[in-house]
Amino acid sequence: METPPIIELRGIAKYFGDTCALYNINLEIANGEFLTLLGPSGCGKTSILRLISGFERPSKGDLLLNGRIINNTPPERRQVNTVFQSYALFPHMNVWDNVAFGLKMQRRPKGEISRRVAEVLRRVHLDALADRMPRQLSGGQQQRVAIARAIINNPLVLLLDEPFSALDFKLRKQMQFEIKHLQRQLGITFVFVTHDQEEAFAMSDRVVVMNEGEIRQIGTSQQIYEEPENLFVARFVGDINVLDAVITTLGENGICMADVEGVEFPLHVRREYEPGETVNVLLRPEDLKIHLEHEKSVESPFFLGRIEETVYKGATVDILLTLDNGKRLQAVEFFNEDDAEISYRPGDRVTVTWVAGWEVILTAESE
Repeated sequence: METPPIIELRGIAKYFGDTCALYNINLEIANGEFLTLLGPSGCGKTSILRLISGFERPSKGDLLLNGRIINNTPPERRQVNTVFQSYALFPHMNVWDNVAFGLKMQRRPKGEISRRVAEVLRRVHLDALADRMPRQLSGGQQQRVAIARAIINNPLVLLLDEPFSALDFKLRKQMQFEIKHLQRQLGITFVFVTHDQEEAFAMSDRVVVMNEGEIRQIGTSQQIYEEPENLFVARFVGDINVLDAVITTLGENGICMADVEGVEFPLHVRREYEPGETVNVLLRPEDLKIHLEHEKSVESPFFLGRIEETVYKGATVDILLTLDNGKRLQAVEFFNEDDAEISYRPGDRVTVTWVAGWEVILTAESE
């Protein structure tokens, strides 16, 4: 028997005056799932979080928690807790009292409070810092206090609104691993909001990509990156090369021929196209295979072009090149133990191709 979702949004819309922040949102979140809402600023991510938490009410549609409609249920009566960007710690209370605050407000017995606070501080590795004040903590430690305070009440769902935004790069990476490990330990449903693609991919069971109040795609990190359903998703979640193409000849076994930027290429397609139909061919930088023009082992067909810039990044080199038809592309070179230096330099003439089947084909109007 299939387990019902812990959270369900059915036809949700949210208006602020004449402005529609969310359009017809339909989303199911599984119990114990780590789900991330990903998108640019103003796309509606935080609006969904505020609806789930109860700080806003839907203008249309229904919001369900554990199968029960909670459109008008106040925040304090939902088993949902939120970790805000600012952490919102009480500056006059030490770590222990910050974490214990909710239990004290519920008038729980002192013995129970002591036991549960000690347990949750141990889980977030703060048991040695229980007497410290928030000002004496690092950003990562403050964040863990906020999470401890949120999970001590055993919520069904924990909401995290860009909680890493104030942390430096190294600490962000560390906290990503810690939060994901904590979620696995607790088994609580986490709904995470971010505009950072790498952060979303590193932590999530599923990612919901949003733009302008709409869901543009839902899937695993790999599905979102390798199988984007539209150009917005393809462009938002990493670098992408978009080539203009026209289907020329239909083939068999999902293969057809197409005029791609003036060169005939075989394409692997997942649906039937008509000859003359215009499509976009999408290729990630790592999908492109480049060779110096004078090398004879290059696959055919191929483009001809010129290296414009190279950017060294340690394990990889980003390559910007321009095809002879003026189209600019991005590629990447990976180093291995035998590489002594960068293979390509600005000004080098190169051929450009890819392995058939690595491309993603979208209809030209799929923005």
